[in-house]
Amino acid sequence: MVKALSSRAAWGFGLVLALIVGAVGADMIWPSRPSAAQSPAPAIPSAVPVTTARAMRRDFPVYFTGLGAAQALNSVLVRSRVDGTLMQVPVTEGQEVKKGDVIAVIDPRPFQATLDQVMAKKGQDEAQLANAKRDVARTTSLVKQDYASHQLLDTQQSQVEQLTAQLAGDQALIESAQLNLSYCYITSPIDGRVGLRQVDPGNLIHASDSTGIVTITQIRPIAVTFTLPQADLPKIGAAMAHAKLPVRALAPDGKTPLGRGELLTIDNSIDASTGTIKLKAVFPNAEDQLWPGQFINANLLVSTEQNVLTIPSIAVQHGPSGLFAFIVKPDGTAARQSISISADNGQIAIIEKGIAEGDEVITEGQSRLQDGTRVATTPASPQALASSGS
Repeated sequence: MVKALSSRAAWGFGLVLALIVGAVGADMIWPSRPSAAQSPAPAIPSAVPVTTARAMRRDFPVYFTGLGAAQALNSVLVRSRVDGTLMQVPVTEGQEVKKGDVIAVIDPRPFQATLDQVMAKKGQDEAQLANAKRDVARTTSLVKQDYASHQLLDTQQSQVEQLTAQLAGDQALIESAQLNLSYCYITSPIDGRVGLRQVDPGNLIHASDSTGIVTITQIRPIAVTFTLPQADLPKIGAAMAHAKLPVRALAPDGKTPLGRGELLTIDNSIDASTGTIKLKAVFPNAEDQLWPGQFINANLLVSTEQNVLTIPSIAVQHGPSGLFAFIVKPDGTAARQSISISADNGQIAIIEKGIAEGDEVITEGQSRLQDGTRVATTPASPQALASSGS
């Protein structure tokens, strides 16, 4: 009886121990869920970094932009006007020359000999003329005394007139020989830059040669021709009536400045095949940034609108329903605002409606924004705004 009680007690103790161990193991395997009071607080979304600029009033330049190319203001193909051997080319390729500088020398000896010959002939004719005049004087005295006939006097006077005319012909030959001799020393007709030499010294050249010796181009100043739509012609003509219109030349990237000049003239006809008008401007080109044949973008300043409300062009966004911009609200969040603009030159845009003066518009970081997004603002630098446009 005692043994039976003892075994039951042992069995009950083991059962209790097993339950305790199972409970502890279950707690380790399946930890209890935290209570509602222990749940962490929701995280506050971080602010999106953006750059901003203020909507402000300023003067807005109105430009007409067209494609064009630079061309030499004057270009001369230097050719010989006489036949002969090219003796010297005393200029180097790429050299800057002035009007009157010697460009090439042709062997002058044959032409000097011709000049000497015609001058000698003139001297001979002058001696004959002097003798003929003395004969006329003697015969005139004899005619008065009836010792000579009038016919002889008339013949001698005719001889004087013939020799006088012959001297005039001699003088013309001298001038022609002098001119041909001067052609042996070819000079530059303009200020400009010497191109690549086409003929080397020692070659026989002819006046009929089409290739020439060198080309001289005037690039300071330099001309730029460009085209604009014919619809712009009335505004350009009206603006030209009041002042000279500035033109700026930009590289094909539309950003790199190459120079500033003035509009010279408008072509006298419209290209019917393209509906465009050609214009010509002149640039000082002091730094040689423009070169003949170089393609450029020309911006013609037609007028300036005074004190208009503007924002940077990079703040203007395109959406399915039209143009819009993100503005920063007083609580530091972004708001999408529909806008309309009247002009945009690629750097600044004129606002017609949608934004008020002083509003802070977002210029960078718009791709991560929507209405109500919290933003951390940094003012855009003037350099960044300038580099964003043309």
